[in-house]
Amino acid sequence: MELIRRGVEEIIPEDELISKLEGSRESGKPLTVKLGCDPSRPDLHIGHGVVLRKLRHFQDLGHQAVLVIGDFTAMIGDPSGRNKTRPQLTLEEARTNADSYVEQSKVILDI
Repeated sequence: MELIRRGVEEIIPEDELISKLEGSRESGKPLTVKLGCDPSRPDLHIGHGVVLRKLRHFQDLGHQAVLVIGDFTAMIGDPSGRNKTRPQLTLEEARTNADSYVEQSKVILDI
């Protein structure tokens, strides 16, 4: 748990995570830890780096990290029209951004 706690203020619910980690160790079956991203921009930002590093910590402990990139949400953009940084994208634009996310994530994750 030391590596998982590193850089984390609070784990909710921590007892559940501990139980899952213990079950994984006992069964020899790694956990699958997922991160969902919305590819509304072509580049990842520093906030993505924080959670990608945490995914890497799980990988370093032998667990499987999965990056889930939702192209549908990027195609919606900001439905209110107030947030100009989240424009509506075409499927091709969303998939191009998603491909970019995968390539950028390889700097941190073993994928």
